[in-house]
Amino acid sequence: MTSTLQPAKGTEAVKRPGRWLALSVLVLAVLLVAVDATVLGLATPYISEDLAPSGTQLLWIGDVYSFVIAGLLVSMGSLGDRIGRKRILLGGATAFGALSVLNAYATTPELMILARALLGVAGATLMPATLALIRNIFHDPRERSLAVGIWGATASAGTAVGPITGGFLLGHFWWGSVFLINLPVMAVLVLVGIRTLPESRNPDPGPWDLSSVLLSLVGVIGIVYAVKEAATHGFTWPTLAAGLLGAAALHGFVHRQLTMPAPLLDMRLFRRRGFSGAVLADLLTVLGMSGLVFFLSQYLQLVQGRRPFEAGLAELPAAVGAVAAGLVASRAARRFSVRAVVSGGLAAVGLALAALAALGQSTGYPVLGAALLVVGIGAGLSFTVTADVILSSVPKDQAGAASAVSETAYELGAALGIALLGSVVTGVYRDFTGPEGTPAAAHESLGAAVEASAHLPARTADALLTAARESFVHGLALASGVGAAVLLLASVAAWFLLKGQKLESAG
Repeated sequence: MTSTLQPAKGTEAVKRPGRWLALSVLVLAVLLVAVDATVLGLATPYISEDLAPSGTQLLWIGDVYSFVIAGLLVSMGSLGDRIGRKRILLGGATAFGALSVLNAYATTPELMILARALLGVAGATLMPATLALIRNIFHDPRERSLAVGIWGATASAGTAVGPITGGFLLGHFWWGSVFLINLPVMAVLVLVGIRTLPESRNPDPGPWDLSSVLLSLVGVIGIVYAVKEAATHGFTWPTLAAGLLGAAALHGFVHRQLTMPAPLLDMRLFRRRGFSGAVLADLLTVLGMSGLVFFLSQYLQLVQGRRPFEAGLAELPAAVGAVAAGLVASRAARRFSVRAVVSGGLAAVGLALAALAALGQSTGYPVLGAALLVVGIGAGLSFTVTADVILSSVPKDQAGAASAVSETAYELGAALGIALLGSVVTGVYRDFTGPEGTPAAAHESLGAAVEASAHLPARTADALLTAARESFVHGLALASGVGAAVLLLASVAAWFLLKGQKLESAG
């Protein structure tokens, strides 16, 4: 069997008819995932009020999607290489839409966590397939760079569309409505994708090894769970056991891949300095930004008193900056250098986060908006170029697995960032001293404190909210400072690891 996208000799292979229409379908899948990720943060105060999760459950709702998707991305990317990337993309999109309904109608914290985990299984099929199809549809390097830029810009645009659309829905409907917006996007994606997307697969993939799938899933989830629990509750025997189990499973996964004739993931890819440097840059970038991203909506709504729609608009500069930067990033990397663009972008994000370390309850929007704009520009430059580097580093038959590595770094960084930096915010917040009569539940989360204040006398409620908000902002500022240090470290690492790296040029 041969791939339907094996390039023939001549310009037809380079300039495949219908490639831009096919790209429009792929970016819908990206939009689906980006919108879902951003509306969750906006809906968190409402979920907290309605489902009354504990602080730990609230973090699980935020990061279990990333845990599961990180554990399955490589396996699903490899599966797409084997059974067909179009097939797994459309099947995953259908499941994603159906599971969004389950998220919308969750009635308990436990059911919400389960729904988010199942959504992670479906989400793991989408992102690797989109990038792998781009690698196979666009054979001209400059066109591929533009396609990757549009792909990244759409993901960034989704971070703006999500909060604004979600804010509008939260102002008129219940919080579950923010998940139902996935359904029309999914429907268009599937109906149009059936007609426009070409199928592609690895012509000689070998079997899909279930043992490797299980080792990857157990390894990633075990490690991330151990980090999360250690950051929240300190080192305990169960936490240590989970970490050791995860490490052992990952060791077994790597060993198995090195000894298999047709591995799920070719570990030799990591011997390429450009590939490894790009993956590490993505992981550290998302890790450093996750604390701000996850808690920003709560800050805007519960501290500064903005309505959901207004909070969504307030986050717009980050998306605008990322879209603009993503569209010019590859051109800039060819004119200057890959390492200059990536390292410079990461340094810009780090400096913006450092500025937000001085965040206060009454920080004016010009300061916040400017910082978010710089974060968006820096992230857009970095993510677009590293995605291009990763795709250019591998044969197109391995595009699914390589794309999955890129997305795994992203999701793993998000999970670790929420776990570590989220635990910083939560740990600082819980130590606030409230007035006499403050219920214990108010120390679980800022949303719980706002809910508790509604049942207290006015003077006690005001004192509680003042103390809780002050403590929350202090925790968020501290997490921003830690994130800034991580981003500046990532900038230095990218400068050395991406030395001499160049993007492909058309022959």
